[in-house]
Amino acid sequence: MRFGWVLAVMLAGPVAAQQMSHDHAMMHGGGAEVQATQAGQSAFAAIQEIVGILEADPATDWTLVNIDALREHLVDMDNVTLRAVVRAQPIKGGMAFIVSSEDAGVIASIQRMVVAHAAVMDGVDGMRMKASERPYGAMLGIEGDEARLRGLGFFGIMASGMHHQAHHLAIARGGNPHH
Repeated sequence: MRFGWVLAVMLAGPVAAQQMSHDHAMMHGGGAEVQATQAGQSAFAAIQEIVGILEADPATDWTLVNIDALREHLVDMDNVTLRAVVRAQPIKGGMAFIVSSEDAGVIASIQRMVVAHAAVMDGVDGMRMKASERPYGAMLGIEGDEARLRGLGFFGIMASGMHHQAHHLAIARGGNPHH
């Protein structure tokens, strides 16, 4: 019995020492360890980026900061991007996108995102946008370069324009950039 215990300790010793060495290097950045750069999940990474900006800005008014509002917006983005159903229809001079869901939470996200995006992006890059809420979600009508609109599709149009980062910072700072 005693021999089995001694053998287990002897065999575990090198493994435990290797693990301790690895853990020590990871915690203290020693050795040639590769450092991770991704926060692991896109919404978390977006929040982390905004928090870093707010913390680095001495003018941040912490009484106005609302990270929960940013999180809710990111939930809307996730719902629309991953859970909405989109049907595209050519219209004279552009495209119409019927964006829908059977889930009430996703419908609410569609309505908030599509209507807000149309208001912010109307007239940008030669696109005329008009959105309306529907019981199933929303409809987005866009007049512009038909080939470009077909190529981008609904999700490309929603992602177009580098306004999202500034938009997220405005939300986190307590603003309402949708109005």
